[in-house]
Amino acid sequence: MNGKMELLFWQLVYFFIKQRYRIIQMSNHSHEIWLESLENKHVPIVRVVRYDIDWSQWLKRDMEYAWRIAEQIQKRRIRRFREIVNIYVSTYPPVDDWEFLIEKPLPLSQKRNAVFRTFLIHSGNVNMSLQQLTEIVQTPIVLPTVVNDIDPFFEAERLKQDILREAREQHERERRLFEYGKPVFTYIFIALQVLVFLLMEWSGGSTNPAVLIQYGAKFNPLIQEGEWWRFFTPIFLHIGFLHLLMNTFALYYLGMTVERLYGSWRFFFIYLIAGFFGTVGSFLFTTSLSAGASGAIFGLFGALLYFGTVYRHLFFQTIGTNIIGLIIINLLFGIMVPGIDNAGHIGGLIGGFLASGIVHLPNHLDWKRQVRTLLVTVSAAALGLYIGF
Repeated sequence: MNGKMELLFWQLVYFFIKQRYRIIQMSNHSHEIWLESLENKHVPIVRVVRYDIDWSQWLKRDMEYAWRIAEQIQKRRIRRFREIVNIYVSTYPPVDDWEFLIEKPLPLSQKRNAVFRTFLIHSGNVNMSLQQLTEIVQTPIVLPTVVNDIDPFFEAERLKQDILREAREQHERERRLFEYGKPVFTYIFIALQVLVFLLMEWSGGSTNPAVLIQYGAKFNPLIQEGEWWRFFTPIFLHIGFLHLLMNTFALYYLGMTVERLYGSWRFFFIYLIAGFFGTVGSFLFTTSLSAGASGAIFGLFGALLYFGTVYRHLFFQTIGTNIIGLIIINLLFGIMVPGIDNAGHIGGLIGGFLASGIVHLPNHLDWKRQVRTLLVTVSAAALGLYIGF
């Protein structure tokens, strides 16, 4: 094994990490590393491989293997991109013909004009390959010089340990983000809505309009007469057992995630503000009697979307695609099925996003952004109430 090429491999990985790429997959022996960036729109995925290639047949098989993985990766990406780059670092090139394999990039079937491009860097073409790679990633690739009397194997091992340590620390930081708080208000809100449901059933039935109005359902004429608390009380009321069951399950699963992300008091604020905006949306666009936690629950979707604006890479790496898909499905379901208060859902979604921007994420204060969001939230609420009254 050539020490200089081993060092070059780790220098390349280090370069991409400094360009805000993150390791998403690594082989057991650390000789195959996939990196991802949500900031580089042209080349979001890079694969770097350290292997001394003897024959072009091995290169062909491995390119086919990597292309299939690239196909799977790009399917989950929403944003458009131009290329996925595949880099081999080999002491010498294959002994037989190989240039034709990498001469033209391979097309990726799911993305228009997106390609899978391969580079083979060996001891005879390092400078030329780095120049070509610079043109693709659109960032000058400048590798640190190494003093001649330093063992390249030693330097490569040192750089490797630094990279692996940073990757572990990054993983630990990301894991702690999802474990900041312990669910408290999620259980309290679930218990409260179940208790209110039982009281409503005891008082004459949760589907009885008179009972719903008595317990604080959204009823436009009474809100216009000054019963402002009806912007909040519908959050805890449900019309029928199935309505309660569906919203309780949704609150449990979404609430646990959001409360762990934001902490209990931020979650409390987000949930109530989202519920308020959901009721305002329903108040503005529907005159029917309504109740339910759906607006507040959509606000939890909004809180997760806000998390995605702060940690885009982590959002799409974990829950992002599923969350966006669920929001779209639920909104389409509300459009197609009569009797569903979609205005309340959209209002809650907006309210949850704005409320999350006000409190922001724990340990990540951004006062200017938070103040701007507060002003937008107050303005939106005031405008909605002005129109409604």
